[in-house]
Amino acid sequence: MSTATKLTANQRSKSGSRNAHRLRLEGIVPANVYGHGKDPLQISVPAETARPLVASGHKVVDLEIDGATEKVLLREVQWDTFGNHLLHLDFMRIDAEQRILVDVPIHLRGTAPGIVAGGILEQPLHALHVDCLAIEVPDEIAVRINSLDIGQSIHVRDLTDLPPSVVIKNPADAVIVHCVKPSAVEDVAAPTPGGVEPEVIGKKKDDGEG
Repeated sequence: MSTATKLTANQRSKSGSRNAHRLRLEGIVPANVYGHGKDPLQISVPAETARPLVASGHKVVDLEIDGATEKVLLREVQWDTFGNHLLHLDFMRIDAEQRILVDVPIHLRGTAPGIVAGGILEQPLHALHVDCLAIEVPDEIAVRINSLDIGQSIHVRDLTDLPPSVVIKNPADAVIVHCVKPSAVEDVAAPTPGGVEPEVIGKKKDDGEG
């Protein structure tokens, strides 16, 4: 379960890309707080405290704004193109009885016997979509692969060691990780002569900054 981490922020009155850029140059990350029937707030968080919070994986935060503290969920993190600098944070107000939908990262634990035998580990699913109490959002969901041999898979339905309030919304038969023979990977990766070229999908426009 995610433990609440304390974070101090200041309310900001100016918005827009130019002001957000100026804040970042000063070592400050612009952010928003919204939800729970209250007016949204534009806030600023020192980068030196925001980066450790994001790196920790903790999602539930005791956020202090101008002396008042409320419990929030770190809902979205925006990075620059190279993933080096924080651009923006979104926090959602929560309470103890509220249930939310959130994506929780998957972390593989252990060493698969199939890898030792020369197999290759493939992980199609890197996060799970879960329904849970807002104050019980897991920092991660650990998947143990100590018994995974070549030709075997771990599916969503195989996950049983979860907090009582957590309900996984992904299909039960979705593959989280499997171990395959190297030859199988090569067969899949090999191009097919005369194959159809992939369709190019239009690039999605970036959201505006707050």
